[in-house]
Amino acid sequence: MTEFVFFGGKGGVGKTTVSSAHAVQCAEAGLETLVVSTDPAHSTADVFDQEFSDDPQSVEGYDGLSAMEIDPEQEVQDHLMDLKRQLNAQLSATMVNEVDLQLEMAHQTPGAYEAALFDRFVDVMRNADPYDRVVFDTSPTGSTLRLLALPELLEGWIDRLMSKRERSIDLYEKAAIGNREPRRVMEGDPVLARLQERKERFEFAGEVLREDSSFYLVLNPDELSIRETERSIETLSEADLPVRGLVVNRLTPEPDPDEEGRGARYLRDRVATERDRLEHIEREFDVPVVATIETRIEEVRGNLLEDVAADLEITLERDEPT
Repeated sequence: MTEFVFFGGKGGVGKTTVSSAHAVQCAEAGLETLVVSTDPAHSTADVFDQEFSDDPQSVEGYDGLSAMEIDPEQEVQDHLMDLKRQLNAQLSATMVNEVDLQLEMAHQTPGAYEAALFDRFVDVMRNADPYDRVVFDTSPTGSTLRLLALPELLEGWIDRLMSKRERSIDLYEKAAIGNREPRRVMEGDPVLARLQERKERFEFAGEVLREDSSFYLVLNPDELSIRETERSIETLSEADLPVRGLVVNRLTPEPDPDEEGRGARYLRDRVATERDRLEHIEREFDVPVVATIETRIEEVRGNLLEDVAADLEITLERDEPT
């Protein structure tokens, strides 16, 4: 069975580096692995020095590792066109233009991005059988949390819509007079069929997120990152999606003992401050720190990516259910 691993966190903390390193770690352990970037600022191509698309393709130089980059803006447009096609097939010609206008307006509102991206997440999950592990490099925390909370929210919403639709059909049928046949009957109603399909989709996603997924947060040793991570842990926990571990990234390397001067003094002071923050994280957070990663002078790619992978203390075997 496929296991799904999500890396989230504040923008710019190094999620792509960490998620790519974990994907390399999995592939080198013999797991068929797919790394999926959903961050609008794709960096996966930079990490592996290779262009990727919306379809999985093998990563050069790594056996058993594939990657794909999902374009959120394109997903929103595709989502809009799919809805138009489905509704236009069920509406009269006089209503099509008005509905198209309403859909265009709806896709400019908050939540359209999450809804479209959520559908793509589910598609990836449903087609994950060829892989032992799928690693998601997610967008910055706020968007990711809204996305992961969707199944629980939408399951109840769909139930209410289905109930209203069934009531509407029932009233229409009761209002039919003489030989007049109702335009829609309960069995075969396209709107009910669509709602049922959406309900099953949300139930599938909720089950996968709760039972077959692990969540890790990446943070830097600064106050803003620490506070946002604390909020994220609480939000995910409330959605019954507990965080498995924390990755503290971009720690400052300590200068050698014989180094003196202004730069060395600055580095030592910074290292001391970061150690205090790291101790705070380990003491105050209920989630374990599974890796502490120092800042590299060069961009993390190639052999440096494997060095980061070696720092990650993330289990490569599924835990038994508790």
